Amino acid sequence: MEIPVPAQTRAQQRLHAARAALHARCVNGPVSQTVFEFVAFGIKQGWACLFGGLMLGLLLLTFVWYPEGAPLSRYDFLVLGAVAIQVMMLWTGLETWEEAKIILVFHIVGTVMELFKTYHGSWIYPEESFLRIGGVPLFTGFMYAAVGSYLARVWRIFDFRFDRFPPLWVQASLTTAIYVNFFAHHWLPDVRIALFVGTAMVYGPCLVWFRADEAHRPMPLVIGFLLVAVFIWFAENLGTFARAWAYPGQEHGWQMVSLSKLGSWYLLMIISFVLVALVHRAPGGPRIEDPEAARRKQGRDRLSHL
Repeated sequence: MEIPVPAQTRAQQRLHAARAALHARCVNGPVSQTVFEFVAFGIKQGWACLFGGLMLGLLLLTFVWYPEGAPLSRYDFLVLGAVAIQVMMLWTGLETWEEAKIILVFHIVGTVMELFKTYHGSWIYPEESFLRIGGVPLFTGFMYAAVGSYLARVWRIFDFRFDRFPPLWVQASLTTAIYVNFFAHHWLPDVRIALFVGTAMVYGPCLVWFRADEAHRPMPLVIGFLLVAVFIWFAENLGTFARAWAYPGQEHGWQMVSLSKLGSWYLLMIISFVLVALVHRAPGGPRIEDPEAARRKQGRDRLSHL
């Protein structure tokens, strides 16, 4: 039994109609199709990053301009802004309730990690605020949730399909080991090198098929994880530049975040991906080995019913 898909909002319908009209007007051969698909890929990626992009915009805007001595602290304003963004996305249908569940779980997972890491001095939040738990302002959970929001939305927007998708219990076991190591390495040996090897073994054979325009295109899933981790690392540099938080060595002036954090974000991507996969409970639909072959098979199926 298939779960009914919620009706598209009018805004989404207008966007799809505009895309179809633009495709009909601009695409007249393989070269223009490639260019169109590349541009569509970038637009869809930006659309999937909407929550994180808006949060990053708030960080930069409040850093450049926020009233000194305002009755509401900057961090508390960020909390209210994050809640407003979340409500807006649910109200407009840009985000589904299923995706909101993923974001909530990731919010909790991230906040627990924040409490532990700030207690051990891994990073600090230099400004005062009222809406906080210990040394952790509540807006920080939304920064982790932005990663979960991106993965949940990109899964839907690009209509993910997978080949050689690892069993969920294997992924969950790997995720548990990754999460435990984020805490345990303060007392025990850091096993992240073994975890990197583990991710290569589990996800190395897996291909993700994504649809930027009309056809699904393949990509090794591990490459996808690395690319997203790189973009998060760039976003983290902007976040620390905006003094939203500071690592040791950044207390008195900004400097680029260490490349070692790129590995941390890569591992965190695995946690986020598995949370999304557990909610979907399936690898995103039927596998597609070859888009052209799939279309030919679909044509043969139609003829067989004539």
